Amino acid sequence: MRKISGATTAIILAITLYFTLVWGYDALRVLTSPSYGLDEVWRSEYIFIIGRMLGLGPVGLIKLAAFFGAVKLVVAGVCAWHIVDRFRCMVSGKANADVLEGALILVVAISIMSAGLAARSGNGEIVREYAIQLILACLATALCLAERSARFGGAAAEPDDAETETDTGVYPGPAIHP
Repeated sequence: MRKISGATTAIILAITLYFTLVWGYDALRVLTSPSYGLDEVWRSEYIFIIGRMLGLGPVGLIKLAAFFGAVKLVVAGVCAWHIVDRFRCMVSGKANADVLEGALILVVAISIMSAGLAARSGNGEIVREYAIQLILACLATALCLAERSARFGGAAAEPDDAETETDTGVYPGPAIHP
């Protein structure tokens, strides 16, 4: 079990490092560009399509591009913080992955939207890039959930002096149980 936990931690760290670097670079590129990344037509196609669906004008498109750039920067920051937290907790215990899971869910949502809209345009290279990000985010989320379930499963298996279900009528464990 220890080797599986170590491999899980290593994979999660590698994926968070990937999103820190890739999404951080993309966010900085978008936020420091005079046109907020709209000059790269293929990479910003989802901005144009969402803007068309929402009926946004040129200023609205720039604000939408800045919003997605800021979201990517926040996700990269959360991933960087999780890497620091993992290294800090290697000595003292387990890192808290709740915020990372939320950031990875944002990655999944943005990647699904971006890959779908890139597939609509027929650009295979961009679809492949977003599909890889989608798969990595789903894998990291699943590993975080498996790690959490193993941690709670180990704690629930230990007997304690808490009241039982028959004493109080309420199950003392997690809300979702078999």
